[in-house]
Amino acid sequence: MYLSVQLSFYPLTDDFKPPVREVVKRLQESGLEVYPNRMSTQVFGEFDAVMAALSDVMKWSFETYGKAAFVANFLEGDRRPEGA
Repeated sequence: MYLSVQLSFYPLTDDFKPPVREVVKRLQESGLEVYPNRMSTQVFGEFDAVMAALSDVMKWSFETYGKAAFVANFLEGDRRPEGA
């Protein structure tokens, strides 16, 4: 089953840009299709691979940066942008 996710990450720190960049980088290194933009990051792939990558990245971010909020929308199916 293919999964499309819109993910927003909000580290609870004044210097939020480095943690956001690192989370996006780690998602990109997971082998999934990842499209960051100014408002959120879109992640696409097989269900189990996406959920495993999100679990790993979220755990890592909490251990590394402490308190943060993740907001995600999950949609079954391939919702990649046209031409991707």
